[in-house]
Amino acid sequence: MTLRVVHYINQFYGGIGGEDRADERPSSREGAVGPGGELQNRLGDRGTVVGTVICGDGYYGEHMDEARSTCLELIRAFSPDLLVAGPAFNAGRYGVACGDICASVESELGIPAVTAMYEENPGVELYSPETFILPASDSARGMKDALARMAALGLKRAGKEQLGPAREEGYFPRGIRKSFFKEKSGAERAVEMLLDKLAGRPFQTEYEMPVFKKIPPAPPVKNMREAVIALVSSGGVVPLGNPDHIRVSSAETYGKYDISTIDDLTPEIYESVHGGYDREWATKDPDVVIPLDVLRELEREGVFARIHPWLYTTTGTGTSVAHAERFGREIGAELKEAGVDAVILTST
Repeated sequence: MTLRVVHYINQFYGGIGGEDRADERPSSREGAVGPGGELQNRLGDRGTVVGTVICGDGYYGEHMDEARSTCLELIRAFSPDLLVAGPAFNAGRYGVACGDICASVESELGIPAVTAMYEENPGVELYSPETFILPASDSARGMKDALARMAALGLKRAGKEQLGPAREEGYFPRGIRKSFFKEKSGAERAVEMLLDKLAGRPFQTEYEMPVFKKIPPAPPVKNMREAVIALVSSGGVVPLGNPDHIRVSSAETYGKYDISTIDDLTPEIYESVHGGYDREWATKDPDVVIPLDVLRELEREGVFARIHPWLYTTTGTGTSVAHAERFGREIGAELKEAGVDAVILTST
């Protein structure tokens, strides 16, 4: 039997447009579109791309409930046996959309799904426990390889083949542990792994542990009364109208704004555009996220010398580690050059 496959892609790969069309609402087309042609090649005679569902990254991220509901109906209409989404590479909003629609198709339609994205795409952390996500390169240069691996895993899943562990099948671990019998006890296997490690031989742990970077804390400020304090935030508070079009989630940029003549962030001049929390109170009084009003009082009281005249702000939800590290390096270099002594970093 030839499997019926639906391919989910964003507005760019759907040939609709780039960032200027990121608010494109969900739509569908018969057959393969864009990279779907290569997906069809990889499926061979075992599967047919019967339809393509397209949605703008911005629209999906900003109207997730509506976008998800519409996309599910469009997918359902093709009566598929399998959904393939992306690949999303390192595009944060695209990755979140691919992960969300795959997880939703699995849970609500009972249809197997598979997607692929770069390891630092926020979609991996958010959706790998709920669906099958394969590693992809950080850009479209890895398109053919990602489509080949998605097709292979998708065919296995749709064919109800028994899958091995994540490290054998190639997908990101889903946090699922299964019990099964081994010839040797856990104690024996542990001792063997320890001996291999001590001898420098390769070994594979049975329980992967997360690895976090160790960041040494900065030394304390020696004299607060002479200190220059800067404000940096991932809480999404920006000048009214969001002049730099910072994304509500999966940000790839940050804003830098002059606050040298501002004592209070009022809703007439600032607002929150963050997509990861209820913005009601932050919009009524942006100081609840960026406490400029209180800091001005402390500045006048002489608790510290002065507030740095520039505010740096972005949105943190869904933002990839790679982008966040870049923001930190760039902002940190500017603050160091400006003679800033300490930073108050606020979130949500």
